[in-house]
Amino acid sequence: MGPAPCTVVIADDAADVRGLVRTRLRLSGRFTVVGEGRTGVEAVALCTEHQPDIVLLDVSMPEMDGLAALAHIREASPRSRVVMYTGFDEAGLAERARALGAAALIEKSVSMATLADQLLAIRADQPPPESTGADDLPPTGEERESAVLGEHLERFREVFEEAAIGMATMTLTGRVVRANKALGEVVGHPLDALVGRPYIELAPEPERGAVAAALYRAQDGAGEIVQFEHAVLDSNPARQLMATAAPVRDARGRPLYLFLQGQDVTAQRRAESDLRQSEQRFRLLVEAVQDYAIFMLDPQGKVASWNRGAQRIKGYRSSEIIGQHFRIFYPQEMRDIRHPENELELAKQRGVYEEEGWRIRKDGSRFWASVVITAVYDQDGSHIGFAKVTRNIDERRQMLVDAESNARALASANTELESANTRLARDAANQAQFLAVTAHELRSPISVLAGSAQLLVEHLDELTAEDRDELAGSVTASAERLQRLLRDLLTAARLEAGAVRLDLQDIDLTSVLSRAVSSARAANPEAEILLEVPPALPVRGEGDRLAQAVDNLISNAVRHGAPPVAISAAAHDDRIEIRVSDAGSGVPPQVRDRLFERFASGTRRGGTGLGLFIVRELARAHGGDTRYEVDEQGRPTFIIDLPRAATTADAQLPGMP
Repeated sequence: MGPAPCTVVIADDAADVRGLVRTRLRLSGRFTVVGEGRTGVEAVALCTEHQPDIVLLDVSMPEMDGLAALAHIREASPRSRVVMYTGFDEAGLAERARALGAAALIEKSVSMATLADQLLAIRADQPPPESTGADDLPPTGEERESAVLGEHLERFREVFEEAAIGMATMTLTGRVVRANKALGEVVGHPLDALVGRPYIELAPEPERGAVAAALYRAQDGAGEIVQFEHAVLDSNPARQLMATAAPVRDARGRPLYLFLQGQDVTAQRRAESDLRQSEQRFRLLVEAVQDYAIFMLDPQGKVASWNRGAQRIKGYRSSEIIGQHFRIFYPQEMRDIRHPENELELAKQRGVYEEEGWRIRKDGSRFWASVVITAVYDQDGSHIGFAKVTRNIDERRQMLVDAESNARALASANTELESANTRLARDAANQAQFLAVTAHELRSPISVLAGSAQLLVEHLDELTAEDRDELAGSVTASAERLQRLLRDLLTAARLEAGAVRLDLQDIDLTSVLSRAVSSARAANPEAEILLEVPPALPVRGEGDRLAQAVDNLISNAVRHGAPPVAISAAAHDDRIEIRVSDAGSGVPPQVRDRLFERFASGTRRGGTGLGLFIVRELARAHGGDTRYEVDEQGRPTFIIDLPRAATTADAQLPGMP
């Protein structure tokens, strides 16, 4: 007695294919078909019930395709050998199917005569025999089988691969079975990563519902062609894809699989969006303009649109004038000679017609108008009407004056705009540099403080007295550096906000400078700092603020200049000058015009770009100012000019009460 027949479950949505396979396997005498299903869901249920030896599973089926059902079948019937049976060309599908647990993939183009032998070989883990293309059926049977299976083979393979437009074949549930290179380039994925992947995963999460609905409509037969758009997930730059999906049907009109074409329409959609925005801006512009009457006429001369300027100049509301002939704006004598109609004829002949003349308002009053009428054509060249622009120019001389004035104002505005743009660009660059430099200035003392603290915590007992003194000095110096930086930032902010008040008193400038120099020498012991001042220089001011200004200049010279740094002060009539100079190369000429502005810096060797701004603002708050020059010895010199005590009035920042 021979071996028991091999049990088989066949899952294919085409009943004629199932019948053909069932008959072929029965005639072989080696198989028993224990169940047939038309969907992946039915296939899973049949495998759960029968635990067959072999499952012949179509790839493209409704509800659940073969690739999606494969994992469920492997879980429901682990002993079953699952063979994917498909009309699709392999092109990576076999590899994907095996990765999901399939034992093999057989194309429907293989001769039915060898199907039984191939299935037995697969069950025995042997290589399937080569198909000879021969069949033991008479020619009419062979022709019938070829006709049935031929409808289930993927079409246009060479065209598919080489097409410039993206293409994919998919199961009826929307899982990619094959894609061409063009589609892979659009969605940004290699072809092997697309095979077996649900198409909806190529769209962002919020759009997947709409994509799934479109694919369902395509396979459901609601429409022969379904077109939809979606963004491409994780594309950089962002891409928009327009897809067209259609079912490929058999002779009976049943869908076999889905065919999709995809085209990158990013540039087109961006252009359309730009055009819509441009049109919207133009409409808003026309509606907002009040000095000009801007409106459209239809080809017969009837008013078709109306803007605020037209209402203001002519006195009609849009509800009153739209639909009326534009001759209503002309005096009776011009209507009598058909002048309005002649204007339209000339505009149509020449493209544009211009004139000046009398026009009539709603209240019957006249005004002298400048008129431009332009013939308007659509993209096909058909005449669709006229654009009419009218301006009230009652006083010709005033119009000329206004035109000249407007031209000058426009030139001035352009100049001012260019200057403002230059300042904005410079301020942005300066602010970016300021932020970077400030971060740098903060990083160094903070690193010293953090490092010192960590050293003290971890090695306090191991440090000598000399080590601790050195650490204490570093901590003190870093703290002072931070305090100085924070003081400059706070002062600059308060100066900018107009929140600094000066407590003005009669003070001795010599004493202020002496203290500032002593502090600078202590902070920079290696620097050569000289002071030359008379015994007493009375000024009216606030000592701490003047000391801050001088300290900023000294620090600037020590950091960016060369020794020696010299500080001097002298009285000149009713003014007192404080001069801080050094032996360095000075400020580059291209920086000097904006040297005292915020964030300006003539060097990249540190500094926030606020020090000189603070110096200038504090000097101005005292009724003075600052400037930069190169002295007779060629030394770069910063000068604070202050009024003497006898002439200095109580001062505060501009704008303060």
